[in-house]
Amino acid sequence: MEPISLPEPGIPAGNSSSVPQKRFRVLVGVTGSVAALKLPLLVAELLKIPGLEVKVVTTERAKHFYNAQEIPVTLYGDEEEWQLWKARSDPVLHIELRRWADLMVVAPLDANTLAKVANGICDNLLTCVIRAWDLSKPLLFCPAMNTAMWEHPLTARQVEQLKGFGYTEIPCVVKKLVCGDEGQ
Repeated sequence: MEPISLPEPGIPAGNSSSVPQKRFRVLVGVTGSVAALKLPLLVAELLKIPGLEVKVVTTERAKHFYNAQEIPVTLYGDEEEWQLWKARSDPVLHIELRRWADLMVVAPLDANTLAKVANGICDNLLTCVIRAWDLSKPLLFCPAMNTAMWEHPLTARQVEQLKGFGYTEIPCVVKKLVCGDEGQ
């Protein structure tokens, strides 16, 4: 369920303006790439943007790479999807999250989830949100995988499939990888 909203640091609790300010809502999806270890940094940087509200949807494998205690926003996983719904009239979390968000950023997008999304598989909360995504809203994806996986011919096809859906790729960078290789 939704926690009580507290004012963000640096934003006054009481606004003297009679016009309510719309907050821009960003849903971050995180998958099981080692790049998920940067999730706390990504969320911290996003929260520096005034008027931005952030929530995170994680895969189970992504949880291996970060400490949930370091994520200062609401974090959803598969367990929350199934706890929320009890009966026919109850909300469905993946639908509620797609309605809530103005923008979705999947960072990192691992090879496994890339393949799932490209092929329409929705077997966890994150892939269900993506499958139900409102295509009139932007969805950015940031592929992150070992260079050998990145260079596999299937990867290029799957990235093009996502672009064909109208999603926007944030390209890989060349750097030294956690495994010690250098590459994309």
